[in-house]
Amino acid sequence: MNYSTIKKTAVAATLVAALGFADTAQAQQVFGGRSQYRTWSIGVQGGITTPNALIGGNNNFGQKVGYFQNKVGEYYGLTVRKQFSHLFGLEVEANRGKIKTYNHDESGPAFETFSGSKLGRAQSAETKVNWAASLNGVFQLGTIDFLRRENAVNFYAKVGIGAFAYNPIQYSNNDFGGTVVYNQKWGEDVLGDRSPSEPQDKEYRLGMIVPVGVGAKFKLSEVVALNLGYTMNFTDEALLYGPGRNTSTKQRFANVYGGLEFTLGSKDKQNLTFANPVATMYDELKDPSLRNEVEALKQRVSTLEGTVNTLSADADGDGVSDKFDKCPNTPAGTPVDGSGCPIKFPEPVVNNVTSNGYYAPIQFEFDSSVLKTESYSTLDKLAKEVRDNNSSVTLDGYASAEGSEAYNLTLSKDRANSVKQYLVNAGVSSSSITANGYGEKNPVASNSTEEGRVQNRRVEIKK
Repeated sequence: MNYSTIKKTAVAATLVAALGFADTAQAQQVFGGRSQYRTWSIGVQGGITTPNALIGGNNNFGQKVGYFQNKVGEYYGLTVRKQFSHLFGLEVEANRGKIKTYNHDESGPAFETFSGSKLGRAQSAETKVNWAASLNGVFQLGTIDFLRRENAVNFYAKVGIGAFAYNPIQYSNNDFGGTVVYNQKWGEDVLGDRSPSEPQDKEYRLGMIVPVGVGAKFKLSEVVALNLGYTMNFTDEALLYGPGRNTSTKQRFANVYGGLEFTLGSKDKQNLTFANPVATMYDELKDPSLRNEVEALKQRVSTLEGTVNTLSADADGDGVSDKFDKCPNTPAGTPVDGSGCPIKFPEPVVNNVTSNGYYAPIQFEFDSSVLKTESYSTLDKLAKEVRDNNSSVTLDGYASAEGSEAYNLTLSKDRANSVKQYLVNAGVSSSSITANGYGEKNPVASNSTEEGRVQNRRVEIKK
C-alpha cells in the first residue's frame, strides 16, 4: 500500500469521525444525557461474499461480463461499537474470509515457469482475505417500536474506511483445483523451479477498503439483537483477483452477513441503539408503575376539585361560602358581613342605597383590598349616578384593628383605590373621585369581636 493510499485512508477516517462527532454535537444531550443509556456493544457475524456489488462491478477476470460466474465464499468477523446518540455511532469492524470467481472460458493472462514452460491461462480465482479492518460511521435511519416495546427493529446505514491484506490465487480450471498458475503468497513457486536468487513476492498485498452498507437489527432481549446486513466493499486494488486483462480497474466485492450483537452494561439502563424519542412519549402504555402514578395524580386532582367546589358553593349568592355562612338563605342583594349575616344600618336600605341616597359601605375580606362580587351592583349604580349628574364622590377607606397601624393605613388606602379603579373602569372621570385611607380610625363597631371587625373593613361612599 503506497503513500498515496495511506494518505487517502487517513483523510477518509478523519472525515468519518468528524461527521459522527458533528452529528453528536448537533444532537447535544440524548434525552437527559448518555449516562442513562448503555452505549457499548460487541458483535459477531458471518456470511458469504460475491465478487460484484449491487451497483455492478468488474472482477477483472472474465473475458466478458456474460462469461464470468460468481461463486460464494465465506466471510466472518466481529465489531465493537460506541453509540453517541440515537442517530449515530462509531464502529470498529474486523473480518477475514475468501472471495471466489471463475469463468467458463480461460480468461486470465498466460503464465510460464522460470524455465520457460507454459502453464496456461487461469480459469478460476480464489482471493484469501487474511484480515480487513475499518472504522465505520453507523447512522440510525429509524427505530420501529411495537406496542409492548419489548421488541424493536432498527434500520441503519454505515460507511467507513480501512485497510485489508489479501492473497489472490489463480487456478487452471473452474473448480478451484488443479494447477496453480498464480499465487501471491511469499516464497511459493507454483512448480518449484523458481531460481533461489529471484526476488520473492510478499505473502499478502495491502490495500485500502471502503465499506458501504445497510442493515437491520432485531431486538431479541435487553442484551441480544439479531443483526442482518449487506455491505459493498470498494477497494483501491486492481489485483484483487490476481493479474487480469485490465490491470487498472479498481476491484470491489460484497458480503451478506448475519450475526448477534451484545449490548454491554447494566440491564437497568436502556440500549441507546434502540432509543426512540417518539415511543418514549408513550411509556404510559407499557410501564405499569408510571401509569399507576398518573392515575394517582388524576385522583388527587379530582379530590382537590371536589374540595374547591365545596368551598366555593354559595347557595344564597351573598359571596360567603356555604361552609362559612352563618346566615344561609340571605335575600339577594342584602349586604352581609364576613360570616354571611346581614349588616344593620341606621336607615332602611334598598339595593344598598338608603332612602336618603346614602350608599352602604363596601365591605372587604380580612387583609384584602379585592372587591367582592356582591359590591358590583352598588358600584354600577353609583357610577351611573355620578356620570349622569356630572357629580363627584369621596371614598374613605378603613381597616379593622388587627396588625400595625401603619400596615392598616396602607391597606385602607388600597381599599379606597380599589373602589376608585372600578368606578373609573365604569366610565367615571378620575378627577371626580377622591380616595382617602384612614386606617383603624372611626370604627363603626367594636374591634373586640369578629362581627365588629367585619363591619370595620370597609370603604364609605360620600357624595
